[in-house]
Amino acid sequence: MPSPLLPHRLPNSLLSLRDGRPNLETLEFYRRCLPRTRRVPSAGARTVTMRDRSKNRKPLQKGRNLSIEAIHAVQALKRVRILGGRGGCSGGGPTSLDCVMESKVRRLIKSDMMAVLGELQQQNQAFLALQVFEEVRRENWYQPKLSVYVDMITVLARNGLLKQIELVCSFLKMESWGPDTEGFNSLLRTLLDFGFIHTTMDCFRLMKLWESDPDESTFRILINGLESKGEMDISATVREEAQKLLGKSLDFLEEGEEMVCA
Repeated sequence: MPSPLLPHRLPNSLLSLRDGRPNLETLEFYRRCLPRTRRVPSAGARTVTMRDRSKNRKPLQKGRNLSIEAIHAVQALKRVRILGGRGGCSGGGPTSLDCVMESKVRRLIKSDMMAVLGELQQQNQAFLALQVFEEVRRENWYQPKLSVYVDMITVLARNGLLKQIELVCSFLKMESWGPDTEGFNSLLRTLLDFGFIHTTMDCFRLMKLWESDPDESTFRILINGLESKGEMDISATVREEAQKLLGKSLDFLEEGEEMVCA
C-alpha cells in the first residue's frame, strides 16, 4: 500500500542509478518537503483524550486528623445513636451499639481510638464518648491521663449527665497516678466551674495522695472557686492549709483576682 505522504510514483531523479530503488537520503529530504496531510477519522472511530486529573484533585479531608477507619467509626456510632441502638448485626450493616463497638471501634489502633474519643467529645456526643472512653480503659495499652478525664467530665457536665460524671470520677479514683500538679489543677478548675464541690475536694485529697504537690495555682483555684460558690467554711480550711504548706502570706490570691479582672 503506497504511503499517504508520498506520490504513487517517485521521480526518476530520486531513484538509485544502480538498482532503481529510492535513494534513502534524497527520499528523506523529499518527504520533509511535502505538505502535511490531515487524516480524516473513519465514521466509527472515536478520539479519547487523556488529561492529568492530579492537578484538579483536592486533598482528602479527614476532619481533625482522623483516619478513614476513625471517620467510619464515628459515623457508625452516630447513626446507631439516631436509630436508638435497636437491632443487631445484619447484612445491611451493624445496627446495635454493641455491634458497632465490636465491628468498628474495638479493632482500631490506639491513635485511631483516641481520635474517635476526641472527635465525639468535640461534637458534644456525650453518651457515645462515654462508651468509647470505657472501651479505651479496657485496652492493654491504656495509660490514664488527667487531660482525658477533664475532657470527659466537661462534655458530660455540658449535657447534664450527673450520674455519668459520678461514674467517671469513680474511675479516676481507682487509677494509679504519677505526679502531675498541672493536670490536677485543670481537673479541680473544671469540677469547680460546674459546681461539683465535694468531688473537687475528693480530687484535692487524691492529688496529695499521689504526691502531686499543690502550688500557688492550686490554692488560688480552690480558694477563689470555693468562695465564688459561697463555700466559705471549706475555703477557710483550704486557706489554713495553704499558709501552712507554702509558709507565706496569701497575697498571690489577690494577684490572681487582679489578673482575672484585667
